[in-house]
Amino acid sequence: MLVEVKIGALIMDPNSNSPIVVLKGVDSDTILPIWVGAFEANAIALEIEKIVPQRPMTHDLIRNLIAEIGYKVVRVIITDLRENTFYAQIELTNEQGKIVTLDARPSDAIALALRSDCAIFAEQKVLDISASTTNSETAIESDLPQTKEDWPDLIG
Repeated sequence: MLVEVKIGALIMDPNSNSPIVVLKGVDSDTILPIWVGAFEANAIALEIEKIVPQRPMTHDLIRNLIAEIGYKVVRVIITDLRENTFYAQIELTNEQGKIVTLDARPSDAIALALRSDCAIFAEQKVLDISASTTNSETAIESDLPQTKEDWPDLIG
């Protein structure tokens, strides 16, 4: 089952100083934190803030290329979480209805989704695995927020 999510916050992990994209359920209290690289976090932040760089960034180039070959980004899906690594897919369609699915890192998929104004989804199993990991002993010992109320609401 797919659960629609949106970006709830873009924060820094106080322990590792790594950026975290916090996805929130559109129709639920679901929270899915995904650690991302600095460049990907910057690409996401630029689009959230609607800052237009002088030259196209990589994700802008990909969006433009997809449009030029006659496709449209329909949605992105966070599909799996294995060994602390998230997996995602970008779903494209053309005017004839042909669907093409591309494997992607979630950070790249999210950055492209923002630029393409399309929905972001997460598989329910990913949410379940993430929740069980967040509730594990190692996560409880960390300084990261543990409940929905503890996450800062930086982005509406």
